Parts: sequence; C-alpha cells; structure tokens
Amino acid sequence: MPTIKIDNQSITVAEGSSILNAARSAGIEIPSMCYLDGCSNHPSCMVCMVKNNANQQMIPSCATKVVDGMDLASEDAEVKEARKEAIELLMSDHVGDCEAPCRVACPAYMDIPKMNRFIANNQFDKALKIVKEEIALPGILGYVCSAPCEKVCRRKDVDQAVSICLLKRFSDEEAKEYLPEKKKANGKKVAVIGAGPAGLSAAYHLLLNGYGCEIFEKEDKAGGSLLNSIENDELPGDILVREIETLKQLGLVLNINQKITREQFTSLPQDFDAIILANGANGEVFDLEKGKSGLQVEVGTYATSSSKVFACGSIIRAQKMAVKAVAMGKEAAWSVHEFLSAGKAKATERLFNSRFGTLRKEELAEYLKESLEGNRVEAKSPKGYTKQEAIEEAKRCMHCDCRKLDNCRLRDCAEEYKIDRRRFALGERNSVVKYINHDSVIYEPEKCIKCGLCIEIAERHGEKTGLTNIGRGFTVKVAVPFKQELNEALKIAGRECAEACPTGALSMNN
Repeated sequence: MPTIKIDNQSITVAEGSSILNAARSAGIEIPSMCYLDGCSNHPSCMVCMVKNNANQQMIPSCATKVVDGMDLASEDAEVKEARKEAIELLMSDHVGDCEAPCRVACPAYMDIPKMNRFIANNQFDKALKIVKEEIALPGILGYVCSAPCEKVCRRKDVDQAVSICLLKRFSDEEAKEYLPEKKKANGKKVAVIGAGPAGLSAAYHLLLNGYGCEIFEKEDKAGGSLLNSIENDELPGDILVREIETLKQLGLVLNINQKITREQFTSLPQDFDAIILANGANGEVFDLEKGKSGLQVEVGTYATSSSKVFACGSIIRAQKMAVKAVAMGKEAAWSVHEFLSAGKAKATERLFNSRFGTLRKEELAEYLKESLEGNRVEAKSPKGYTKQEAIEEAKRCMHCDCRKLDNCRLRDCAEEYKIDRRRFALGERNSVVKYINHDSVIYEPEKCIKCGLCIEIAERHGEKTGLTNIGRGFTVKVAVPFKQELNEALKIAGRECAEACPTGALSMNN
C-alpha cells in the first residue's frame, strides 16, 4: 500500500486511490466540483488542484492516482491562488444570480422568492416560517414596510412589481398561530432598553437563539415612537398586540412604565450578560465606564465603547423605515450572540452573491416561462389578500434566485476563496435561457460548468437520448442532441442529474 505526504502528514492508502480520496480519508478537505463518487474522473473545473513538491507542478487531485513517496501541498499560498483563479475562470461566464434582487434589497434579508413559491403552492404555514426566519414583526411590516424589495423587482420590467409586502401580510394573517422553534435555553440573559421595532426585533432573535430576554420600556406600551406615531388606519392596533403576544409566548419579559435611570443601568450587568440600547433617537445614552461622552458604536457589530453594551436603531441614527430598524435589531442580536458564545462581537456577513445585471428584453421572456401573466392582483379587501388572490399574485414571481442557493458548490467555493467575480469577465455575457419542459427539472445552460456528470449519469441509466457535449473548445455546451426536448432526454435520470449538478444549471423545479 502506497504511503504519501500531504501537508507533511503521512497517509497510507489502498493502491489506485486518488489523491482527493486519500486526503479526505485523513480529514484533509480539498474542494472539488466536477468529481462525483462512482463517476469517471475527468478533471474540468481544476478546483481540486494540489502541488507536487518534487517538481512544483499543479495537479488535479480528483484524477491523479497516488504514487508511493509523493510529497504534496494542499494548503499553501500558491495552491490557494491557483484554486481561486480556477473558480474565477468558471465564474467568468456564469450567468445567474445567487440571490434575487428583491432579497438583496430587503434590509432584513428575507427569502422572498421562497415565500412566494410556498404561497403559490398553497403552503401558507411554510411561507410564514420562511418570513419569520429573518423578520421579527411580519404582521407590522405587512402594513408599514416601505417595500424596497418591490422597487428592484424584475417583474417591473414586464408590467408591475410583485406585491411582496401584501404577500408577507397575508402569510402572517393566514398562519398567525405559527410559533417559531426555539433553541435550547443556554442560561444567559440579555436586557434590552426600549420596546420599539429595533428592540423588539433584537429580543425576538435572541429568544430564538436560547437567550433569556427582558425589555425595559419607559412608556406605557410597546412599539416606540416609530410605530405608535402611525395612524390606526395604516396599522391596526391589534397587530402590534399580537406581535407582542408572540414574543411573550417565546419567553419575553416585558416591563412597561419602567424608565431605567443611570444608577439602575450600572447595576444591570450584575443580572444580565449583555445589554442592548434601543431606546430611540431621544433616548438617554448610557455607558458603564466613567469619563466617556457620547455613544461610540462600532459599525457592523453594534458594540459600544462599554463592554457588554450594544446599541441599535434610532439611538445610532434616526430611522424612518421600520424594516431598517427591524433589520438593525436582528444584526445587533447576532453580534450579541457571537459575543456571548464566542467571546467577540461580530458583524453579520452575507455570502458571495453572483449578479449578472439587468435583464435583456429577450431574457424577460425566459423568466416569464415560470410565472403567471398579467398585472399585479389588487386586494379587494382593505385587510389584504384572500387565499386565491395571494396564490395568483405569488405565481407572478419570476423566480430570479438560484434554486440551489444553499447547496451550490460553485457558490461555496467562491465564498471560501473570496474571489473577484469580474476578474476574467471579458466581452459581452451570454443570454439567460431556461428549459422548463420537464416534469421535475429545469435546465439553465448558462450556469453549466461542463463537468459532464449529467451526461454520464443519463448514459448509465440507459436514457435513449440523454445529454451530450455540443461544439468544441470554448464554445462547447451541454445540451439535448438531435433537437429533442428535455423531457425526452431525461425520462429516468432527471432527479439524479439535478442532485449531482454542482451548480444551479440542473435543478429540481419545485
């Protein structure tokens, strides 16, 4: 049995093993995209490269067999740069967004396309679950959100933006009994000063993460000046009551008519592991260290100059948009969670997001293949959509996001290696095309990296048509031969091909 070295670690493996599998057997993780266990190893992505220290050559680990005495490097700077370059080359002609523009524009980062898909499929409880993963007060925002998401909705280029805000309100109304699942209590407590949208949002996300949470509000009711200044015909009073009740069911202790004095504030650290100031634009600025003036808040982490004290919402800068205040509360809660669990406050980070820009006229037709034609559905009732109206409106969504948002290996590698999306992007990009004439899968060739896995899987299943490489060199494309349709090409192997695809080129249509 051959013995090799990878990063100075000796590994003994069976004869005929690939370097990739040898490394994985020793717990050394080498990224790969075109490799799949049980399929031929014909390297195309070159993401799995390692360096042969004997001659300094880069070799693909997925297709290179181990040779006794090999000395390899998988983690040095040169190897990482080579992998980064390979990923940037793959991304240079990748035409697809990871996140839909609406989600990117949402301050609270709500997965809007997924909510729409669940509503369109008559799964309202699942729709609200998606909403409540990111948004603490969906009932309130369903009425008062300024909907920045709708301003960038690609459906606007066809007729009218999808009515995202009303669909969010509908989800909350239709599944109002839903209570999010909490993590196990961790024994730590956080105090929040102020029960406005930022404070309520921070409390919500802390409670879900297993923290005890207590809010101190100087007024006789929650909501803060931002929500309580809204007229009742814009925001019905029972909505705020219901949102507060949900928080209480999650374990919130709400103290109203309780103004915290400076003396009381200095004693809070004895009872709480962290404190969040969310007491509004005119709220009193507290700190725990004498001799300091003003509120110094670190951008992104919301940590202040006082240890254990964080701040969010209008106390940092006046917020006119409730959704931004809610988003700040969520981000502050995340930073507090990092501080209490890992010892250091941390800013919320969004993953790598491929973006290809404005849709061309011919591409609008490709996106409309998945949506319902016609202008937005107007709610006949002031309360919002009926079930049928909501379903019809949700079906207008053009699904601009990637269906493999959470399991795209290309995105994972792009994030890990912090690539430059535009480094090798030369000339005019290709146009988006969608093949949707299949019962279970959708094919988007401009996301394909030509790994050939789907071709081999289809052949293994005995597909009469299957898929094949058409063209040569840089113009090669994976396509259905003989001008057949996708539903003829993949009668048996569709699901397996979609699951094996390392990008969102082949994906399940639901």
